[in-house]
Amino acid sequence: MGIVSRGFTGRRRTGAADLPPGQYLVDDFPVLSAGPTPRVPLDEWELVITTETGERHRWSWTDFLALPAETPTVDIHCVTRWSKLGTRWTGVSLDVLLDEVETSADHALAESYGGYTTNLPLEDLRDGRAWVVHKYDGDPLPAEHGGPARLLVPHLYFWKSAKWLNGIRLTPTDESGFWETAGYHDYGDPWREQRYQGD
Repeated sequence: MGIVSRGFTGRRRTGAADLPPGQYLVDDFPVLSAGPTPRVPLDEWELVITTETGERHRWSWTDFLALPAETPTVDIHCVTRWSKLGTRWTGVSLDVLLDEVETSADHALAESYGGYTTNLPLEDLRDGRAWVVHKYDGDPLPAEHGGPARLLVPHLYFWKSAKWLNGIRLTPTDESGFWETAGYHDYGDPWREQRYQGD
């Protein structure tokens, strides 16, 4: 996988918002990616949830759009210290996607087009805490922000919200993802400043 993209920018904004420690507000939407931006044609896109037994649950783009959608408005916090408040997305709750998936797994590994991965406890994808989103602020999600669809897990640092999502593999044990193997925290709670291993 390549180096971090050069597209990262951020305009600082001060304010009296309730932010996690060490964060600052931005008005724009910075772009930070590990490697090049994949371009996935919608007729080739699919989402696959694979259980620990190898059972696969697949959705094409058409199947995915036919699922009940929600429009969460959430705050997002990047490990590079910027935060953006009141972001509005449209997508499918992981509760819907996992509804008919039988598993005894405790962990998940999100897998993206382009090879990116990140690990999460499965409980952090349930109970209205995570979505697979395909729109931002009412418009189709641009590729630079993870389109056609990305994971959205707003209660964790934003690297856990994998861009260009194409699969979630359920596992009985925790398997570190891309940034986690590079020394980033396995969990990534912004309120506890869990940026790096040992935080």
